[in-house]
Order: sequence, then C-alpha cells, then structure tokens
Amino acid sequence: MSIEQGIVFAVLGTTLAMFVWNRLRFDVVAMLALLAVAITGLVPTEELFAGFGHPAVITVAAVLVISQGLVNGGVVDNIARLLGRIGHRPTLQVLTLTSVVALCSGFINNVGALALLMPVAIWMSREAGRSPSLLLMPLAFGSLLGGTMTLIGTPPNIIIASYREGGTFRLFDFAPVGVAITLAGIAFITLVGWRLAPRREESPANSKLFSIGEYVTELRIPTDSPHAGGTLHSLLTAAGDEPDIVVLALIRGEKRLTVPSTYKILREGDVLLVEADTTSLQTFLDKTGLKLAQQAIDDEEVENGSDKTSDSAETKTAGSDNAETDKAAPMRIAKGELHLVEAVIAHDSSLVGQTANRLQLRERYQLNIVAVARLGYRLKRRLGDIRFNAGDILLVQGFEDSLSGTLAELGCLPLAERGLRLGSPRNTAKASGIFAASIAAIVTGLLSAPVALVAGAVTMVLAKLLSAAEAYKSIDWSVIVLLAAMIPVGQALETTGGAGLIAAQMLVLGENLSVASVLVMILVGTLLLSNVVNNAAAAIVVAPIALSLASELQIPSDAVLMAVAVGASCAFMTPIGHQSNALVMEPGGYEFGDYWRLGLPLSAVVTAVAVPVIMLVWT
Repeated sequence: MSIEQGIVFAVLGTTLAMFVWNRLRFDVVAMLALLAVAITGLVPTEELFAGFGHPAVITVAAVLVISQGLVNGGVVDNIARLLGRIGHRPTLQVLTLTSVVALCSGFINNVGALALLMPVAIWMSREAGRSPSLLLMPLAFGSLLGGTMTLIGTPPNIIIASYREGGTFRLFDFAPVGVAITLAGIAFITLVGWRLAPRREESPANSKLFSIGEYVTELRIPTDSPHAGGTLHSLLTAAGDEPDIVVLALIRGEKRLTVPSTYKILREGDVLLVEADTTSLQTFLDKTGLKLAQQAIDDEEVENGSDKTSDSAETKTAGSDNAETDKAAPMRIAKGELHLVEAVIAHDSSLVGQTANRLQLRERYQLNIVAVARLGYRLKRRLGDIRFNAGDILLVQGFEDSLSGTLAELGCLPLAERGLRLGSPRNTAKASGIFAASIAAIVTGLLSAPVALVAGAVTMVLAKLLSAAEAYKSIDWSVIVLLAAMIPVGQALETTGGAGLIAAQMLVLGENLSVASVLVMILVGTLLLSNVVNNAAAAIVVAPIALSLASELQIPSDAVLMAVAVGASCAFMTPIGHQSNALVMEPGGYEFGDYWRLGLPLSAVVTAVAVPVIMLVWT
C-alpha cells in the first residue's frame, strides 16, 4: 500500500465514521473530506471544486426545481385527490398509496412525492380509525422503490450514470431493473409487508392527536383590573414562567382578533381565548387576577344587584351577548374561526434546533404554537422552551390566507385535514407540458439530460409556475454540497489506486464465485452502507471499487453499476438511511428498531429480483 492510498483510505474511513456518528451535518463532513484531500495533495487545486459544475450535480438541482414546479402546478395534488375514493380496506390503501408514490418518485424528487402524499395517508388512516403507522412506512419505502426506475428518480442513479464508460445512461436505461424491483416490492408490501409495520393503535374516538377543545377557555379582564391599559406582554410577564398559556384570540365586543400581538393594549371587559391545561390555567388566574368569562359576569351582576349600571351592561356586552354564547364560544372558535392545523417539521426546516420563544413566531409570522407532539405523544413541557426536532408534529394557529405560505416558509408540512392546494387546470397543463417536453428531449436524444432538465426548470420560472426565489429555495443545497464535495474524493480513491487495491482484496475472496454471487456481494454491500450513510455518498464510494472489481473479473461494467445503483437507493432498514424514512418517523410513532422488521425482508426481495434481471439485461 502506497502513502497516497493510506491517506485516501484514512480520509474515507474517517468520513464514513463521521457520517455514522451523525453529530455534524453530512454536507459539512463532505467539505471536511474535500479539504483533507486538497491539503494532502491527492486532488490538484484546479480540479478541487470541479464537482460543483459536474453534470450530475446540475441534474440533481434541475430535478428539484422541476419537482417544485409540478407541485405548484397542482399535478401531484390532483393525483392525491383521487386517492380519497378508494375506501377503507388496508390492503387496497397500501397498494394504491405505494403505487402512486412510486410512480411519482420515478420522475420527481422522492422526498417531495412522499411529502405530498403523507397528509393523504394520515387522513385515510384516521377516516378508517387506524393508526397512520400502518401506511406511512410502506409509503416511504414505495417512494424509494419508485426512484430506481429512471435516471432522474434518485441522486444515486444520476451519480452512477456519470461513471459509465463511453457515455452516460439514458433516461429509461434503469427501467428494466427498477420497474422489476418496484413491482415486486409493492406486491410484497401489499400482500405481506404492511402487516410487519409496527402498530401504534389509536382509538377511533380519539383519532386526533390533539384534543384542543378540552383545553380552550375564555378569560375576562375584570373591572378595575391592574392589567387594563397594559399590554398582553406585560400580562404574560406578570404570570411568570410557571403557567404554560397560549393566547389564541382577543375578543372585544363583536370583534375577534386572532393571534393578537403581545403589544396589544388590553381593556376592561376584554375576553382572552386561551389554551392551557387545568394546572397552568389555575396558576395563571391566581397570579393575574383574571377570571373565567362567565364567572366574571356573574360576580359583577351580584356586586351591582338587580339594578345593573350602564357600566356593567357595557362590560357584559364587551364579552358576548349572553351566557349561552360565552359557553359555546371556545369550541366554536377553536373549530372554525382560528384555523388550527397539524403540521410536521421537515428535516430541512428552519425550526429544527430552535425554540418558539427564540424565533418569535407570534410577532414575526402571526403564528401560535398551540401544542407539540413527539413519537406520537403530546409533550407536556412549556411550549416556548421546547427545542424542535425534525419530525415533531405541531398544532399551529394562524390566519387562513397566510397559514399555508407561512408553514411552507418555515419548512413544515400540513398533515390531516389539510386543503389540498389544487392548481388551476391551466397551470396543471402548463406544468405537465413543460415536464413532458423535457422528458421527450432526453428520450429522443435531442438534448442531454442536464441541458433538457435545466431548460425545463428555467421554462417553469419563465412561465411563472414558481418564482426565481422559490426555485432557489426548492434546491436542497446540503445534497448539492455533499455531491460536489464527494465526487473529487471518490475520484481520488480511483486515481491513487485505492479502488483497485480494495477490488484486489475482494477478488481474493470472490475469485471462485459466480457472476451472480459477485453482483449480490456488491449490491448487498452497497445496501448495507447506504443504511448508515447518505445514499449518494455510498454510490460515490462504492462505484469505483465495483468498476475495478468488474475489470479484474471480466464482468460488464454496466452490470456492477446497476447493482451499486440499486443498493444505494434501497436503504430500508434504518430511519437515517434516507430522508423519506426520517420524514415518517415521528408522524408514524416509529422507533429506530422498527424499520428492519419490514426493511430486512423487503431488502431480500429486492436483491432476489434485481440480480437475475441485471444478469438478463446487462451481462
């Protein structure tokens, strides 16, 4: 082993260990690896950042922009709307959901396809009185399977295509293997697999994670209250840190102000609609002197006797027209006028690692965090101090016209009972037409994949399906940096002879093995690696080793590249193997060890189907 080979092995080993350790972002780890090979001289300076202009990186970015354009045009939402008609049978629901998400994932980003269909799956589960855990894991795995069908379905396919000798793979060159394992995988999940998913049972009577009506109460600012004339902020400050209170609305006469500013001036007779548990509510009342709305009216009537003064009458009117209205108000407002929505925090959300207090969500976005759930259970800690995790489910309150936009800006995905954002027929046709034209240009050979897809992305911006700002935001820059940084590192493994050295050692172990056995070894090895590191990184690391092994054993290079592509895309056994797995973890109430129960047999099915098809088509 040469010194250069020792250095590249040390860099890759450390990089993979840091990927598994998962304490630093994977894009940061990739940049550290790039700097390491630069400092040690393994990659020339002029080639160091060539990865940022690599066709594979450009293609991934273009696919992400086009995916967002199809979402904005309502293409996938129109498909999702049809799913509500399939009934409550679990087998039929699993078959339909996994099939649709797989089809969508073949042509748009698989995480995006999953994000659009996940709310539909949760809604269908609750309508049927079952836990979403039975549908969400099959849905996530369906998105991974579907990505294997085309060149643009998943980043590993795009990366693998760049390693092909004598030119890249075409758009549908992955289809024979990808379609075969997708059909086999969907069949297994539908007939057997969904029964292996963990059951997080929910009572049909308690099909909502948050029973907000039980916690909504009206409080009145009584006459001569020291808080009259002060701000809502001063009132909350006077209560101290103990009570956990969320002010949903301020009612003044006939006016209801939702998500009131903390600097709103309070008046005598104002009614605050608050969300709190009984302990926090009692502490708040004791410290502020506020009263329950109906109790305040009764007290004033007793104090004034039968001869009610004009002041007391005015105070009564300030809250509501009568006692019956007061009693009904909390439930009426909570269900209809305040627009309470459940949303899940995506992996790339700006909320991750932050608290509501630090982000000032009420002041900056007019958004209330009413409740937070994690692993299927509502958290009982102070809401303002909860540090958000990816996958947390939030119950949020905001204005109808801005709520969906605010959630999108914060990186949150609406869940059950969301109104699907259906695009106009004109926009749907426009988005579909642009995408179809890009695909046709690639299939006919008129344009290369990077050029055709970039042209499609730019056209969608010009057609106003998305703004330039939305286009930049739709790109997952962490993945772009990962690919751009790891491509030179992977090339260093090849140029130093490190890939050939590993291949020679594998050759000693597998010199008497059949071609099928070698393909199984490559596919399974890549699959296991992709369950603990990013799948694109796994493809970059394994591809040069597989090519060296193929050269030694006289196996067609296309066959081993297909095995690497399948293995890199089928990370079913851990939640960290792919973003789709991580996205369903919290809404499904899954634990780390739940994934292998369905993921392990599904991986076996994929391997058993993929290897014979690869041999049939590519050897």
